[in-house]
Amino acid sequence: MDKIFLPHLQKIEPHAQFTFRFPIIESSLGRKYYAKVGSLSEREQFVGEAESLRAIHNAAPGLAPQVLAAVGPEDSSATSEPPYFLSEYRDIKSLTSNHKAGEELGLRLAAELHVFKSTMGFGFHVPTFCGATRQDNGWYQTWEECYSAMIGSLLAKLRDKGRFSELCTKGEQVRSKVIPFLLRPLEIEPVLLHGDLWSGNVGIDTLLGQPVIFDPSSYYGHNEADLAIARIFGGFPHSFFEKYHEHLPKTEPVDQYELRADLYELYHYLNHTVLFGSSYAGSALRKMTALLGACP
Repeated sequence: MDKIFLPHLQKIEPHAQFTFRFPIIESSLGRKYYAKVGSLSEREQFVGEAESLRAIHNAAPGLAPQVLAAVGPEDSSATSEPPYFLSEYRDIKSLTSNHKAGEELGLRLAAELHVFKSTMGFGFHVPTFCGATRQDNGWYQTWEECYSAMIGSLLAKLRDKGRFSELCTKGEQVRSKVIPFLLRPLEIEPVLLHGDLWSGNVGIDTLLGQPVIFDPSSYYGHNEADLAIARIFGGFPHSFFEKYHEHLPKTEPVDQYELRADLYELYHYLNHTVLFGSSYAGSALRKMTALLGACP
């Protein structure tokens, strides 16, 4: 693996020697790097992660590890050579009980990441992966179309398993009734999202004391959707949400904020059903029933 990364490292630090202890590479000048190589079948995952991190770096420099080299979406050698990824190394600890770092994260999301707009519409230019689930992405003119396609893709994966017929039937009702009712009236622009912002993908840089996010599955969508999985699994101090909405108020109509939050949480309950099975199906069904009951 050394030969994959050495040319890139020598461009960054021409006069350094490098010690390879994968996934960490350390230079004789004191810099550390994070490196990984995948199988040919993992190419899309590597591209999706790298393109997501590059977008986040453009929107909010320093908020996520900076990608220094990676297989690209149009790399001609990608079919014959394994995908690779090289970034700066960040030593990260848990964010859970750190209120100051929680506030800083809320501020950076609200003031930088979630105001970084797409000129192409809603979606993303390459597939990304939320856990092991492929998000097809592509571009949509409206948020309603984009989110309906995201939910539809998960329902198709559940149907392919030959189970969850009730979940799939109700899911299609959500697509035809709830999504148009809640999302069509919104006056929003597509902004950059992390896409999988749970506490396991967030932390504090131990050297800088600043919040850092990683393992994204980015796309351009409604900013409120990025808060959904944080609400489900917790691990974020209350100060995170307070500071976030202090700088980026809830979208109008505000009285439908909680319903939208339930709709955005539904994506992650469905995805967890795809990934981990029926233990999450009940939660997804309850979300659907509540949403359908609340919409005319």
